Amino acid sequence: MIYVLDTDILSLLAHHRSQEAAHIRRRIVDLPDDAVATTIVNYEEQIRGWMAYLSRAKTPQTEIVAYSRLMDNLRVFRKLKVLPYDETAVRGVDELSSRAIRIGRMDLKIAAITLAIDATLITRNILDFQRVPGLRIEDWTLE
Repeated sequence: MIYVLDTDILSLLAHHRSQEAAHIRRRIVDLPDDAVATTIVNYEEQIRGWMAYLSRAKTPQTEIVAYSRLMDNLRVFRKLKVLPYDETAVRGVDELSSRAIRIGRMDLKIAAITLAIDATLITRNILDFQRVPGLRIEDWTLE
């Protein structure tokens, strides 16, 4: 089984001291290294957020903090397998869109990638992702 970490989970992992991050890490530590992944779409969402954060940094001190947090984010991604957005995912998005699944475009892409490899999506965004037929989802922030 492969577990795909959603953007919200990746954000929690970047905040080392949160209780939710500790719950996630306890689940991950027992898994083989190749059982945990994320997607290139999640990477895009994270990088867009960090670029916006950096653009708002107006002093050298706030830039230092921003770049430090960006470095933490890079460390997380370097440890993970990153799944591609490919032709199979495009077909999955097209199929989900034709079914009028009402979730955001980025979430459709993440769901399609996860479905394509028959994985389980780890997310706190249960409300949206439960709308995707056949998508297995779990929230690892809960004990």
